[in-house]
Amino acid sequence: MEKLSFQHTTRKSLPGARAQAITGVVASGNLEVLLERVLPPTACTVEIETSIHGFGDVWEAVVADFVARAQPGGLRITINDGGARPDTVSLRLLQGARLMEV
Repeated sequence: MEKLSFQHTTRKSLPGARAQAITGVVASGNLEVLLERVLPPTACTVEIETSIHGFGDVWEAVVADFVARAQPGGLRITINDGGARPDTVSLRLLQGARLMEV
């Protein structure tokens, strides 16, 4: 397993009051994303465990794009990857952020 970790500073916290959300199912050959509102309002961390080695640059780009689009301040995000494509990763991250806003 390869473990990756990214820390970002956002301009604002993600709206909403939901404490946590989960999207995806790792056993589906996809990925599982857990979002938890546990960090300071402008901090965001993304921790990834993947069995697919050598794609750190791709993960970094996908995470940076998500942070820029969603401004997920206050969230710790944990991803358990089962071989998902970058577009699926983006979709699951945005779905999770939307669930947190409700």
